[in-house]
Amino acid sequence: MTKHLLLGQTLGFSGNPLLGDLADSVDFDSAGGVLVEDDRIIATGNGAILRADHPDADITDYGDALISAGFVDAHMHYPQTGIIASWGKQLIDWLNTYTFPEEARFSDRAYADEVAGRTLDLALAHGTTTLTSFCTIHPQSVDAFFEAAAARNMAVIAGKTCMDRNAPDNLRDTAQTAYDDSKALLEKWHGVGRANYAITPRFSPTSTPDQLAALGALWAEYPDCLMQTHLSEQLPEIAWVKELFPQARDYLDTYEMFGLLGKRGLYGHAVHLQDREVARLAEVGAAVVHCPTSNTFIGSGLFDLMGLAKASLTVGLATDTGGGSSFSMLRTMAAAYEIGQLRGQALHPAQLMWLATEGSAAALKMSGQIGHLGKGAVADMTVIDLQSTPAIEQRSAHTHDIWDAVFPTIMMGDDRAIKDVWIAGKPQRV
Repeated sequence: MTKHLLLGQTLGFSGNPLLGDLADSVDFDSAGGVLVEDDRIIATGNGAILRADHPDADITDYGDALISAGFVDAHMHYPQTGIIASWGKQLIDWLNTYTFPEEARFSDRAYADEVAGRTLDLALAHGTTTLTSFCTIHPQSVDAFFEAAAARNMAVIAGKTCMDRNAPDNLRDTAQTAYDDSKALLEKWHGVGRANYAITPRFSPTSTPDQLAALGALWAEYPDCLMQTHLSEQLPEIAWVKELFPQARDYLDTYEMFGLLGKRGLYGHAVHLQDREVARLAEVGAAVVHCPTSNTFIGSGLFDLMGLAKASLTVGLATDTGGGSSFSMLRTMAAAYEIGQLRGQALHPAQLMWLATEGSAAALKMSGQIGHLGKGAVADMTVIDLQSTPAIEQRSAHTHDIWDAVFPTIMMGDDRAIKDVWIAGKPQRV
């Protein structure tokens, strides 16, 4: 088998820098190497040593560029690609004004194919190698996304969005069709190639108790699937949930009472959690996903990253396209830093890079498979130019260590910073 050796500065993680000491969590080599065979990383370490030990390996030398695991986006909506950065609405108005009219277009398979391909190509251009996406109620929207990902050999997680109330007539299914369609799509796609299925109620307000119960029953039948939804994004939304579910103890309880709380649950936003909700999420081993550009863009609030991490919650990071205002995980890291500052939490560049790779992979229960620059992981990698623009380049003249060099790219970088992307051991040459 042909081996390929990538040379450059390498950054990986052996622990969680949100909780542990940075020195014990980070694996950095200023003259590193990543050895790839077929679709897997088989070794990382000093580049010169790997080169001497594997003289038959093909060499790609990226100089002083930074080789990282590919970015993992743990929550987004590919059908909202076309409405990203639409002006001036909070959550409920956003759905009614922009999201629902756009999602109705996905009854057209050709349109779904077009947007799915565009979304994945934009992700790759920004160094993102895995997406976790909501689709629409239309089964063909799911097929379009998984087929586009398969054509690019990308690892993706997705599911049919289920809604049977508080949505336009042309975007409603029923409790039965949500169950039937989701089961058929799950059996078609889950575990096929690099595809994984996520059972997907949009959020409690758009599902009746019957539909939530049906999806809970489906998850009980297929517990190895993920379940993704939204939780406690905005205060008016939480008040609405309380009106719709007066018997529930809190927002999380609207999922728990119907079998939609579990270890493989993925709960987007989680900005305004109550103490009981935090404790239950941690107890069952569920994950929450930080969507910082979305939370600022539509005015949701300030996510308590460090508080939730210290409460033993698994936290991923996500663009939340298109409520999120950028396709870039670099920009998403920058927004997470800014929100942290507003909460008095100055996140270290290592913590931000961990969230965009290892943290999101852990949220997806895919640790060691993706988002990981280490032996045994799939060779999904992002190569970052740390001097990609004149503004960043002039700042780099004053850096003293790797974090001083990485931080300006996190704060000011965009797709120009992405020098190359590797998917399953193949360079994409973005």
